[in-house]
Amino acid sequence: MSTQPAHPHHDEGHVVLVVNAGSSSIKCSVYRVIDDPKVEGGMRAIHGAGGQIEGIGVAPRVVAHMADGKLIVDEHFPVAQVADHDAAFRLLRLVLAVGLRETPPAAIGHRVVHGGPHYADAVLIDDKVIDELNALTPLAPLHQPHNLAAIRAVREAAPDLPQVACFDTAFHATTGVLAQLFALPYSYFADGIRRYGFHGLSYEYISRHLHLVAPDIARGRVIVAHLGNGASLCAMKNGKSVETTMGLTALDGLPMGTRCGALDAGVVLWMMERGMDHDAIEKLLYHDSGLKGLSGVSSDMRELLANDSEQAKLAIDFYTYRIAQEIGKLAVGLGGIDGLVFTAGIGENSAPIRAKVVERLKPLFGMEIDAEANAANHDHVSTRESRVPVFAIRTDEEGMIALHTARLLREMLKS
Repeated sequence: MSTQPAHPHHDEGHVVLVVNAGSSSIKCSVYRVIDDPKVEGGMRAIHGAGGQIEGIGVAPRVVAHMADGKLIVDEHFPVAQVADHDAAFRLLRLVLAVGLRETPPAAIGHRVVHGGPHYADAVLIDDKVIDELNALTPLAPLHQPHNLAAIRAVREAAPDLPQVACFDTAFHATTGVLAQLFALPYSYFADGIRRYGFHGLSYEYISRHLHLVAPDIARGRVIVAHLGNGASLCAMKNGKSVETTMGLTALDGLPMGTRCGALDAGVVLWMMERGMDHDAIEKLLYHDSGLKGLSGVSSDMRELLANDSEQAKLAIDFYTYRIAQEIGKLAVGLGGIDGLVFTAGIGENSAPIRAKVVERLKPLFGMEIDAEANAANHDHVSTRESRVPVFAIRTDEEGMIALHTARLLREMLKS
């Protein structure tokens, strides 16, 4: 892989490698970003080769494909060969070199979960940025260390290649002070203890895409449900975030795959009184709660929907109840609702969950699911008679990272 920025012709755009590092996986995608005056921001990201390595340190597997979908590799590796994220990234970079041989990337864009109070936009990475992001690790312990590990691995392998950090918190910088406050002494807010919100790259993509498919609704009051292993809601007005369900950390709000969501702080005090230390409480709240904890079966919604146990049904009912409840709360903040969008793994693909949520909301907002469209995962899943239109839109967080990275790269080359 070349370590020097490419200088393609204007109409060819920039090739960007996007890295999305999770707790046990690293996903890499290649995008070509070209000029397109018809879309917001004047640029469009075209997906190319991609791959991921999953099961890091447990059961490593590498899958990679070319832009046309042709498989490059699908192979399992010994744990000792891919014991950590550094080794995983080096291996994945070698695999993707096949797809990048003719078009080396001009820059690498990274998803970084927490940007804290200082980063309301994507930023070129340097030593100062890394130090500041490392200081935020306690606020995103499941994600931040792995985001930074990928950044450090690239710096070691290709020190001259520009890297850009794109933040899940940045989209919510438009929320007002009432949406950010906790009812703690104000000095805590001044010190950065506030509600930041997450999944911002996903929400930014949905906002941008909705302007293309339903511009009148996009300019109104929209609630987006990002439902995956992590889950949150975002209330938007004219495409800008005004409120969200997550807070200081990605633990707050909706119940998730293994995370508890909103919790009475007194429960944590009770745990401490029972002798649980920080690590034990963190493990319980982040890894052993949510759908997994309630069901006693799995954190995977597909497995829960296929399971007939009462606990699995209870977990699903609680999940959809809390989603509907929080949508109602966000609608109050918006002063109404003009559209509802489901996205991410569960939101895009689980017709039963969408139907259960909308059924709970029907008495309040007059929403109605079109059973056939919903079962087929169409973009528009509500009936014509539904007072509020309901959508299921596939998100593209990596595409947004590519756009931000190309924008900063162009600014850097101009300076």
